[in-house]
Amino acid sequence: MTVLTTRALNRATLARQLLLERADLPVLDAIAHLCGLQAQEPQEPFVGLWSRLRAFDPAVLSDLLTDRSAVRTHLMRRTVHLVTAEDALAWRARHDGMLRQRAVGAYRRELAGVDLDELAAAGRAVMADGQPRSMTELARAVADRWPTPSLRALGEVLVAALIPMVQLPPRGLWRVRAGVRNLPLAVWLGREIDPPAPDATDPVGQALVRRYLAAFGPAASADVRAWCGLTGLPAALAGMRDELVTFRDEHGRELIDLPDAPRPDPDTPAPVRFLPAFDNAILGYHDRRRIIDDAHRGLSVAGARVVLVDGRVAATWTVEADTVVVTPLHRLAPADRTAVAEQGRELAAFLSDNESDRVRVAASAG
Repeated sequence: MTVLTTRALNRATLARQLLLERADLPVLDAIAHLCGLQAQEPQEPFVGLWSRLRAFDPAVLSDLLTDRSAVRTHLMRRTVHLVTAEDALAWRARHDGMLRQRAVGAYRRELAGVDLDELAAAGRAVMADGQPRSMTELARAVADRWPTPSLRALGEVLVAALIPMVQLPPRGLWRVRAGVRNLPLAVWLGREIDPPAPDATDPVGQALVRRYLAAFGPAASADVRAWCGLTGLPAALAGMRDELVTFRDEHGRELIDLPDAPRPDPDTPAPVRFLPAFDNAILGYHDRRRIIDDAHRGLSVAGARVVLVDGRVAATWTVEADTVVVTPLHRLAPADRTAVAEQGRELAAFLSDNESDRVRVAASAG
């Protein structure tokens, strides 16, 4: 079985994540290709798409949210994702069990004795008037029946698990600060969520595997599970083995992939790229060594924004007074520092609507 080096996997990931070369895709098509973007920090997807698309116009993404072509909703890993409306409707039922399990698990003691079906029915009855509500407002509306759990526990399990919801604009629009207002997904889109598949079939699970591999592969089954949080995928994989190819990584793990997906030469040059907080190019794997060193793995879950140099996490970045400030994690070669500064200036201009192109690259660590 062919062994793919860590560098080969890195270049495959960059190519499929649109980070090896910026793409000319329409914004909605890019969101679909990436299987959505993690979006609990509302402005971060704009940076993620700017790093991946040529001539990205943030107003286009805002328009997709307001015209209901894209939505912000709890989905993979029980995190808020920006996904296409079509994917939200197709994928939500398959995620239902995982969302319930994770939300309830976070508040198991408070929710002991609460009938979740009754709670869901009460929440849906409150939302039936078509009025958007915050999580706390919804929780308060049902708290008389369940006075023991905290409002946080009631609200989060309702909004993040029991009732498929969307976070309405202006939340998530470009350069807009707005609180979360929720509305049922089916109400916002005017279409019902796709029903679960019949027992013993998992067409959505298989479709998710294909879509994941197109955007993240080659990958191990553990990587697929880490990305979406779903159980039951081994059965879906077993039913589609004949359409996949297999490899091994340098650590002996079996990797699966789509036969015709890009696997570039490991020596393909990789440009500097600035990634937003919680970017799935990093979080979308159980084994993240293809893109980030184990010593820095904690950055990926702490919300640090990172810079890729030669395809790997090499620095963090923040914005201070319209200046992009880069902090290297190790010593950068002079050419790499220059490339980081150049890309940082472009990012500063994007974030400031061309009012600033200031960048500061701190002294290299080590």
